[in-house]
Order: sequence, then C-alpha cells, then structure tokens
Amino acid sequence: MSVKIFAHRGASEQFAEHTRAAYLQALADGADGVECDLHLSADGELILLHDDDVGRTSNGSGPVAELTLAQLRALDFSSWKGAVIPAEYGTAAQQLLTLDQLLDILTQAGRPVDLAIEFKYGAVFDPQLVDATLAKLRLRGWSPEQSATGNVGVSFMSFHPEAIQHLAQVVPAQHLCQLLEEVDVADVREELDVGPIAGHTMAFLMRRAMAAGEKLLEDGVAQIAGPGTDYLRANPENATQWLAAGRRFRVWTVDTADDLALCVESGVSEVTSNRPADIRALLDAVSI
Repeated sequence: MSVKIFAHRGASEQFAEHTRAAYLQALADGADGVECDLHLSADGELILLHDDDVGRTSNGSGPVAELTLAQLRALDFSSWKGAVIPAEYGTAAQQLLTLDQLLDILTQAGRPVDLAIEFKYGAVFDPQLVDATLAKLRLRGWSPEQSATGNVGVSFMSFHPEAIQHLAQVVPAQHLCQLLEEVDVADVREELDVGPIAGHTMAFLMRRAMAAGEKLLEDGVAQIAGPGTDYLRANPENATQWLAAGRRFRVWTVDTADDLALCVESGVSEVTSNRPADIRALLDAVSI
C-alpha cells in the first residue's frame, strides 16, 4: 500500500517550524505534501504559525493578532532552532511565511503537492480565519469541488468540530479532516499549566469535542480521520469501523519506526511527520 507523507510544519526537525527553509527542505526530502497552521495578523494577513503568540518561536512577544505583517517580519523566527540555513533557503529575515508565499513555494515544486491547512481554536469557534483562508484561495483559482490551485491539492483540518461543520457548508467531505487526540488529564494540566480542577474541566471539554468529531466522521461530514498515534493505539475499533466505511486516515505525528509500523498495520494511507526524509527511507525499505 502506498503511504503519503505530509511534512509537519515543514521538515521541522531539521529547521524551525513553518519557515521557508523547513518547507523547501520538505520538498527536497520528497514529501508528498506539507501541513501548516494559520493565524491572522493585526492587518488581516494569513501568517504561518502554530501558536497564537510569537514568544515560543521568535525573539519577540505578544499575540499574533496584535502584530502587523511588517512587525512580524521584523522578528527572527528561525534562530531559536539553532540550525544553519543554507543560502538558497533565504536569509533569517525571509523565513516567516504568509499563506500566499507558501503557495508560491509549492507551485514552484514542479510536481503535484498536497497542502493540509489546520485551523486551531480554543473553546470558541470564530469563522473569520476560515473565511479569510477560503477567500485567499479563491483568488488563486481554488474551487471547493476540486480543492486545488494549480498543482497544489488542498485539504482542511481542525480539532474543533464547529470548524469542520462550517467548512462542510462549502467544502466537500473528501477534503475535510477531523483531527482527534487521546485526552489525558495529566497531559492537559502539564500543557496548560493549570491545577487539578481546571485540568479536569478542560479534559472534559476536550473529550466532548472529540466525541463530536467522531460523530462527524461516522456521519461522513468529514471523510479524512486525523488521529494522533496515541489515539490510534487506544481506539483500534474506531479505525477498523471508519476504514470499513471508506474513511481515509492521516495520522500525526509519525516520527519513529514503531509509529510508522502501527500506521502501516492499521491500513493508514497518509502520515504527518517532522522527519519526512527519515520516514520516506523507512517506507522505501519496507517496499523493497
């Protein structure tokens, strides 16, 4: 079985996530597609970043939504990784990308490339980000039916069921991926740095969202299941049921031989990895 490899925020183990260097390296590594997260800047630009604050991945601070594109471009988003960027991958000042710039990079790949766009939300869904993204894609010739712009096939992902339901009003189900994760209270408390009461409350809300997401997959509102490796291990019966119903799987984040073996044994057709070159080599070795 052929397995597609999506580079998670680009080749993000080698270069800083979401940077020009990470995506160019992913293409050089032979990734079939790339994944990105989007946020809106203060002046309405679609920016490639995972967090809603720039503190973790730049030398600046503050919410993305409060900074203009010009202010964001003045920050260094690559040096924290400690990787030397080859000259052909651009300068440090050129590493922050907009959605338009990523699409330009993928268009110039000279081969079909998939783009998986993830929309991140907290407890409340706001359609502004989704609508701005679809409007930008339309300007580049994208239409919902084919969900492609030139050589770039586009799919949309979210953990938030309301985001998937909103997208489903426009985008066919075969281009929608409901992301799923195994919710553990201890992990929630550690990630959010909260006490036991807040941790249990957040875990309850996350489990409720996961149940709603599972229902969307069962009903075919989304036809791509996007579980994490922990979820896939903990819920093999769901994988069996959804595969039998014709859903395809895009599992994250697959960085080890054990995780890849789990995916292959489970009939997974797409994996997302920080290490696309290593996962490609492992797949090639299996197919020999």
